[in-house]
Amino acid sequence: MDSIQIKKDLQFINELESRLEKDGTFSSWELFSMAYEAEITTSSPTFTGLKALEYLPHVTFLEHQIKAAETAIELMNGRAILADEVGLGKTIEAGLILKEYMVRGLVNNALILVPASLVSQWERELNEKFYIPAVAHRKNYSWDQNVIISSLDTAKRSPNRENILEMEYDFILIDEAHKLKNHKTKNYEFVQSLKKKYCLLLTATPVQNQLIEVFNLISILKPGHLGNYESFLDRYGKDRKNIKQDAYLKQLIQKVMIRNTRKATALNQTKRNIETVWIEFSNEEMEVYKELEATTQNFSTFSKITYLRELCSSREACFLSLKKSIEEYGDNPIVQNIMEKIGRLPHHAKAKRVVDIMKEVGDEKVIIFTEYRASQLYLQWYLQQHGFKSVPFRGGFKRSKKDWMKQLFKDHVQVLIATEAGGEGINLQFCNHLINYDLPWNPMRVEQRIGRIHRYGQEKDVQIYNFAIKETMEEHIMTLLYEKINLFEQVIGNLDDILADLNINSMESEIEKIYAESNSIGEVKIKLDNLTSIIEHSLGEQEAERYGNH
Repeated sequence: MDSIQIKKDLQFINELESRLEKDGTFSSWELFSMAYEAEITTSSPTFTGLKALEYLPHVTFLEHQIKAAETAIELMNGRAILADEVGLGKTIEAGLILKEYMVRGLVNNALILVPASLVSQWERELNEKFYIPAVAHRKNYSWDQNVIISSLDTAKRSPNRENILEMEYDFILIDEAHKLKNHKTKNYEFVQSLKKKYCLLLTATPVQNQLIEVFNLISILKPGHLGNYESFLDRYGKDRKNIKQDAYLKQLIQKVMIRNTRKATALNQTKRNIETVWIEFSNEEMEVYKELEATTQNFSTFSKITYLRELCSSREACFLSLKKSIEEYGDNPIVQNIMEKIGRLPHHAKAKRVVDIMKEVGDEKVIIFTEYRASQLYLQWYLQQHGFKSVPFRGGFKRSKKDWMKQLFKDHVQVLIATEAGGEGINLQFCNHLINYDLPWNPMRVEQRIGRIHRYGQEKDVQIYNFAIKETMEEHIMTLLYEKINLFEQVIGNLDDILADLNINSMESEIEKIYAESNSIGEVKIKLDNLTSIIEHSLGEQEAERYGNH
């Protein structure tokens, strides 16, 4: 073994000897004493426990958040996947970990990469809650700020990419890290190339489809922890069931992944009150729906499903889609006839029910989720006619506009009408009423929506209204999928496991396949019923065991 090389700080020694010989200049005894006391106060004899808590008396941390931070620092050496369920405070855990390292003098510079829509939110949270001087990256900003926050898309573009890759960061954080699951993408390659001492990956869904996804995430944190790509595939394959079936693999993953479930935390104290709101189409609306359903036009199955779903949302959404099809494929008398009937329809039955609920909740804030932008605009106009002020929230908005809409919702208007962009990332704990105006066929999206209000910081029980129109495909989805297997109450991770066992990539694609391969509504109902029966049986057998739990 080579001998340890000890280098003396000759500059300090020479300067000290020179001052001793000349009897000066020295600092005053008072200043020396104060510096000495400060050093003694901030030094820590051990690396157990969190010193950062002393600096954050204004924040009430939950037990699982403190435990997660301690585990990441003490057992995982600051390289961890924080994989708590939606709404349990992964941001809080990450902020606490970063603060701890900064208090201990182990982190001077940090790079935080998050979705563009969440940059301002992260900046505000770190500054206001943790007193961490984080800045959001702006054009022409230097990348050597102490703590800088950026979107991954901005960071990976030239010349930013080259500047960042030259830096050596003490701390890297990636939010929504499941978007890095594919090791062949430029995003993955860029993140893996970052020079980093500590690294946190945040995601509520560490494994979505294939087992190799978790291998790719862990390889960013600790290359070689699960072996190399080929040996991992040879040993475990791609079946994510192996996480639970192979004890050694599970143990390896637990060394880098922390996952808390709502069921096991104090956040279970606030309840979800789920209400199914059944709606009946007017005679005119049902007539158009049946005509559209029965038409034998050369629509693809996917297009036909889309038109029917849009008609269940708003006249405007369906009308605009049909108009677009005519523009693309030429005039069609049957389609033109349906469009004319849609144009004469009364106000949508769902919109009327929204107004009824608004009157019931009084002055309380309400967030409404719709699948379609046309429905969003219609709802905003319709609510205005009935005296309710609202703001829209959608993916096309720039970061500053999203922040503005959220602030307007909090301080000035009663309703926020969101498309799916609102289902990810934003925190709306000040609101406790949510209307699923259009119900998605992917249950994880429902969970993400509810997680906007049923999350860390929510002090009230939350009220969820799920709309469905009778005698339409919405009724099939509601009764067979959501109510029969109780998806609103189930832990979504359990469903993910079952779908993987059945070799189903997603619930949404499976339902579309059922509609595409069926010759009648009766056949659709039978196939949906069979699917839900299988899932129901599997849920009954499955224990509530989750990834990353001991």
